[in-house]
Amino acid sequence: MSKNLMIQGTMSGAGKSMITAGLLRVFFHDGIKCAPFKSQNMALNSYVTDEGCEIGRAQAQQAFAAGCEPVKEMNPVLLKPDSNSTSQIIVLGKPVGNMNWSEYTQYKKKLIPEILDSYERLSADNDIIVIEGAGSPVEMNLKDDDIVNMGFAKMVDAPVLLVADINPGGVFAQIYGTYMLLEDDEKKRVKGIIINKFRGDKKAFESGITKIEELTGVPVLGVIPYMDIRLDEEDSETSEFDRLHGNGPLKVFVIKLPYISNYTDLLPLEEDERITLKYTDDPKELSNAHLIILPGTKNTEHAAKWMKETGMMDALKTCASGGTAVFGICGGYQLLGEKITSADGSIMEGAGLLPVSTVFGSEKVLTKRSGKVKTGSGANAAGYEIHMGMTGFSEGASPFFEDENGPDGCVCDNGKSFCIGTYLHGIFDSDEFRLDYIGDLCRRFGLDASEDTLSMEAYREKQFDILEKTIRDNLDIAKIYDIIDGKE
Repeated sequence: MSKNLMIQGTMSGAGKSMITAGLLRVFFHDGIKCAPFKSQNMALNSYVTDEGCEIGRAQAQQAFAAGCEPVKEMNPVLLKPDSNSTSQIIVLGKPVGNMNWSEYTQYKKKLIPEILDSYERLSADNDIIVIEGAGSPVEMNLKDDDIVNMGFAKMVDAPVLLVADINPGGVFAQIYGTYMLLEDDEKKRVKGIIINKFRGDKKAFESGITKIEELTGVPVLGVIPYMDIRLDEEDSETSEFDRLHGNGPLKVFVIKLPYISNYTDLLPLEEDERITLKYTDDPKELSNAHLIILPGTKNTEHAAKWMKETGMMDALKTCASGGTAVFGICGGYQLLGEKITSADGSIMEGAGLLPVSTVFGSEKVLTKRSGKVKTGSGANAAGYEIHMGMTGFSEGASPFFEDENGPDGCVCDNGKSFCIGTYLHGIFDSDEFRLDYIGDLCRRFGLDASEDTLSMEAYREKQFDILEKTIRDNLDIAKIYDIIDGKE
């Protein structure tokens, strides 16, 4: 049985996922076999494992940091919100149904044996498991039957490090309030505090460290500076939607769909030197685009209704007819078709930019794919499918991609409009395809753009290297090892 360490936070967004990934990277390069674990995750960014199972994107990223392949046991329960009141429940990588919070609260008690079995299987194959909590461990209305914070720490007897985000202010209240709301036995589990996202001269905070240690009796293990790195975010609560990415000549606008999912697909475009990328929910802005992207969404039918009501659908069609390129991924691909038939038989019109139609049922497709695109120079491409709904071609439709499993997606290039749809998440990580596609668009619009040399594999490795160095330079790693070994 492996040793363990749990990372909890004073709130959502404190940086638990990043700290977990960074510690795993440190352990991996110290020659330790390690793996991440999160018993329950709520996120719309997800990943398909080699075994065809769906887990949170953050746990997949942490696995890569740890030098191992993602497996379903790393995130046995995944909740994917599809409305303001319900979520799709994923257990061991497969959907088991949609539930509201009350229904899930009753159901999750049955999941404890499967969660513990997943943890034990991981533990049997590794020396250290780094467990990530969720949100805050002192949401008092959620503490009963907790399976992801202190409740789980007790199940597996894990020591806890508490992460606080100093960036928005109020770090003393975050830490002291969280600590004082813990039960006495829970306080004993907290072996260290990490201050995250610090800006400025850390010497100015030395008295603050002393005060935190006096108030809690828990050592501060380090102050992590604000890191200018890009690794996949856990969900749609991100500042990346609010800023302009890049300064290249090709203007790309991403429609900020309701329940946007797997927007991590767009990180390669945000870092491509040929591109300026902006997320928008304003239909008037689309007229400035060379390329409009419809990303994934957990609720295609709701997104279609929203696009019609906001004028986004009409603006999209006007831009496409005027020569603006359009690219849809997963739910975005479904929206570009002629119609969408829901599970209850109701029909909604899509944008009509691609000769395809989608019918929703109970089946969920989860698979990895690797093949060639049918446009441009026929570049190699790879990605993974995560979707409900089956999309069929109308007569004369041309597939976008093909591998040994058959065709995927659709392309329409009739001289007036250039529209592509695909189910492949992560396709822009394929450097050969991205280089070819963006270069082709630059030529179509007469833009002066040199070839981009970005390698996504090398880029992500560099981000991991920066993360590891920051963790090593700013945390007391020796004391963390002592905590894991039970010496603290």
